[in-house]
Amino acid sequence: MAEELKVIVFTLAQEEYGIEVDKVRTIERMMPITRVPKTPAFVKGVVNLRGVVIPVIDLRGRFGLNESDYTENSRIIIVAASELEVGFIVDSANDVLDVMSDAIENPPEVVGGVKAKYLSGVAKIGENRLLILLNLPEVLNRNEIIQLEQFEE
Repeated sequence: MAEELKVIVFTLAQEEYGIEVDKVRTIERMMPITRVPKTPAFVKGVVNLRGVVIPVIDLRGRFGLNESDYTENSRIIIVAASELEVGFIVDSANDVLDVMSDAIENPPEVVGGVKAKYLSGVAKIGENRLLILLNLPEVLNRNEIIQLEQFEE
């Protein structure tokens, strides 16, 4: 029997992506981000969210897509990865969907310019909608998590 997976749907460069709901802590509007020196370009800095300092990554930059200006729809999705909370800047976050596990296929080598290692699969939704599911552990690979944990100290 196919399992149902609840995912938060967000967009990046006109593509739809999904993150499992249980990995998402909160979705926030854009807020002031404090730059942190000597970090990769896609690490935009840190935000203070209700007294907690959270590193923020621009997912467009992380995936090697062209970064764009933030808009009224831009959001920061706060996700929990291992013991760490990280914010992902996305173009918009607009939906929660139930995806059946049997509708998920292995990702091709590159989807929308994003390498397969960052993706856990591609879900077919309805007739002509595809949802790209993120592989969170790889998006925040171990070395980068170590770098990010050093911000929190």
